[in-house]
Amino acid sequence: MVEQYLQYKFKNHRLLDVALTHSSYANEYSVESNERLEFLGDAVIGCVTAKVLYKHFPDSPEGKLSKLRSVIVSRENLANFARQINLQDIVLLGKGEENTGGREKVSNLSGAFEAVIGAIYLDSGYTKVYSVISNLIANCIKSKDLYEDYKTSFQEISQKVYKSIPKYLVVSEEGPSHDKYFHIEVKINNRIYGNGSGKSKKAAEQAAAKEGLKMIKKSNIHF
Repeated sequence: MVEQYLQYKFKNHRLLDVALTHSSYANEYSVESNERLEFLGDAVIGCVTAKVLYKHFPDSPEGKLSKLRSVIVSRENLANFARQINLQDIVLLGKGEENTGGREKVSNLSGAFEAVIGAIYLDSGYTKVYSVISNLIANCIKSKDLYEDYKTSFQEISQKVYKSIPKYLVVSEEGPSHDKYFHIEVKINNRIYGNGSGKSKKAAEQAAAKEGLKMIKKSNIHF
């Protein structure tokens, strides 16, 4: 099924099997997990994304390219890629992870996607994996999420409607110091308007602001 979505046929199907094996399942059944492939896939995706953006935006400065890359390789976006190829339906999870909603966890989905990309790289090399990833990125580039500054828009509306500046609070952090993942909530006058997560505080704040904008718009306030 994944091969159909990606339009790629594995020569060594065991690589795909390992890529779909979450550590919780691997621990229960004493098999190899997808963590090493996830590590490899993360690097491959970053490299391919940089090249695609370099070619697609020939006049853009380094700062803009870096910002676009950070959005594309974010856990949330990679999880979206995973859903596009239905990884949530076929990733192998341990019983505990399965019972706690593991198939919808962003970390599990993004990790599985990275692992699949790592597996394709080992199976066929850079040229083929570039073709697979660049197709997904091309569609992503068309999304306004890459260009929209939700935080600025949210602050402008907050000042206009509520005469107040939004405040962002780090609710929790996870991961090692070199690979942090932040969970942030945004408040206006002590009321929570949105929650967001990301590999950086800026990315998490953007996600929270985006959710906040949706909440304000649902309230039918004119601005």
